[in-house]
Amino acid sequence: MSAPPQANATLPRLSVTLALHRGQPINGPDADAGGFALDVSFTIGDGPTFLRGPNGAGKTTLLRAILGLEPLDHGRVVLGSRTLVDTARAIDLPPEARDIGWVPQGAALFPHLSALGNVAFAAPLVDAMAVLAQVGAAHLAHRSARVLSGGERQRVALARALVRRPSLLLLDEPLSALDPAARAGLRTLLAGLLPSLAIPSLVVTHDAADIAALGGPILELDNGRLAPS
Repeated sequence: MSAPPQANATLPRLSVTLALHRGQPINGPDADAGGFALDVSFTIGDGPTFLRGPNGAGKTTLLRAILGLEPLDHGRVVLGSRTLVDTARAIDLPPEARDIGWVPQGAALFPHLSALGNVAFAAPLVDAMAVLAQVGAAHLAHRSARVLSGGERQRVALARALVRRPSLLLLDEPLSALDPAARAGLRTLLAGLLPSLAIPSLVVTHDAADIAALGGPILELDNGRLAPS
């Protein structure tokens, strides 16, 4: 693998060099007989960086690999001064030890819990309430996740990702499948929030308007490879 391209001009906080092979990319089309290979190398600094590419390019698979949900054939992921995975040294931290906030597609809330219960699942109630307020969702605290709208669910999912004060935020199409009003509101929230966190954020999106509103460098992924920067 080649030397990592620099995704922005700030000091790198996340350095990724990894390769994996699987039957097909997560959320991608049916794989052919050759399966799917992801082979990438990049570094990013604080603030949002956007991951863009066609369906089946490997975007979700890459996020899951960084999170520790996809086993690597070989590679290394370093977050700040911490090595999360290094196959050459047999280092492979479990997802819960990687200090990463994760907003998957569709929010993936626990339907039997309230908004507050989802955020407080692994954090004190006082912290959960504070983060719900931070994302403009304090009024949703005692509503069941089953009755939340798409935009409300995304805000709660974002609060759940932030409540443990992660060192990295991964967002997989956080603005997709929302109605225009909810999308505009969440876009405004993210535009102010992500730069203020002083941590790297890797955001999957297909929408140029989202990138223009939030601002940040772009990584182009296609067929498991990053385009030269």
